[in-house]
Amino acid sequence: MTQITHRRVLGVALPIVLSNATVPLLGIVDTAVVGQLGAAGPVGAVAIGAVVLASLYWLFGFLRMGTVGLVSQALGRNDIAEISALLTRCLMIGLGAGTVFILLQKPLFAAALALAAPSLEVEGLAREYLQIRIWSAPAMIALYGISGWLIAQERSRAFMMVQIWTNGVNILLDVWFVLGLGWGVGGVAFASVIAEWSGFAVGLWFCKVAFVQSTAWRDWAVVLSPARLKHMAGVNTDILIRSLLLQAVFTSFTFLGAREGDLALAANQVLLQLLMLTVYGMDGFAFAAETLVGQSIGAGRRDQLRRGVRITSFWGAVVVIVMSIFFALFGRGLIDLMTTANDVRETARLYLPYLILAPLLGWASWMLDGIFIGATATRDMRDMMVISSLIYLVAVLVTFPTLGNHGLWSALLISFIARGITLWRRYPTIEARINT
Repeated sequence: MTQITHRRVLGVALPIVLSNATVPLLGIVDTAVVGQLGAAGPVGAVAIGAVVLASLYWLFGFLRMGTVGLVSQALGRNDIAEISALLTRCLMIGLGAGTVFILLQKPLFAAALALAAPSLEVEGLAREYLQIRIWSAPAMIALYGISGWLIAQERSRAFMMVQIWTNGVNILLDVWFVLGLGWGVGGVAFASVIAEWSGFAVGLWFCKVAFVQSTAWRDWAVVLSPARLKHMAGVNTDILIRSLLLQAVFTSFTFLGAREGDLALAANQVLLQLLMLTVYGMDGFAFAAETLVGQSIGAGRRDQLRRGVRITSFWGAVVVIVMSIFFALFGRGLIDLMTTANDVRETARLYLPYLILAPLLGWASWMLDGIFIGATATRDMRDMMVISSLIYLVAVLVTFPTLGNHGLWSALLISFIARGITLWRRYPTIEARINT
């Protein structure tokens, strides 16, 4: 196994950081273009619609996370056939799950909007957004698997091209459809559908090596091997439960914010989109940890495991410190760029201190997620997320009734701290799996 160095970590992480920067940028543009309509309703509708679909799609976030761990460990063992077979399994799961969501869209959206309980104006606009956007569900879920497959092999430049293409097309179409053609919230949704299907096609093209380096991708005895499917199912089930709980935290944050009124909902959406700048910047180094930890475990190298953890965590810390300073200096200006509604601006500024603290308090949990994913230590991830979610629930019950949106933000930050502490306490079990 090649020595893990700062250069190697940056070579994996920086293309991912650059490409991931387009993801929150897309969220910012989505919010900003409807923000130019000068009302809180459209901003809130995009917030509700986006979080509902993100919650549904990220149920299958295991497809990226589990794939990174499984493929990177197969790479460490030099198991080329399994690497190809894993791509086929990912595509089958992604395309199938997306089709199911399309078929079940009516009851899913009805339940989600009932839980959110937004105003009638926001509900109508959110329903319009959802009914259009759902048609790209198969592409979006399958792209999780494609992304994990590429990242695990340190093909971060290919991942970057897929992300930049998808989000770049989406941003351009956002501006054209909403500001140029006047399609409003529906224009944001149509832009996403077109961009996501085109991104799936680009991602599949970058995976073409899987179809030529081994015949295992179409060898159904290998693809549907009971032992390998059982192992994949176990890993993915744990990650699914963890993802359900994590999405429950963020979905409840949005829905409870909606109960504080359209202004609080819109302000929280603006700040969450800015927080995503940090999360996706951190993901570059968390993803690097995933693949390098997985390869180290596959090769049985404890020394490389420790080195990979130290170097990726160091660079992750640099990111969060820079982002907290950035938000402290420029947060008010960023808020003003994202919406022209003065009442939304004033409300968002009120909660800006929470945004400044969030990167520092979230660092440990985000980095440890990457380490545990690479190690496929998914049972520990699941169990620690259960504990952290319960802590978040208690914090909400204590703070939200009396402090309102301030209590909601406090509970979210408490959940970040809880995830970091609980995962760190379980880290020694990962090293214990390697004998040398």
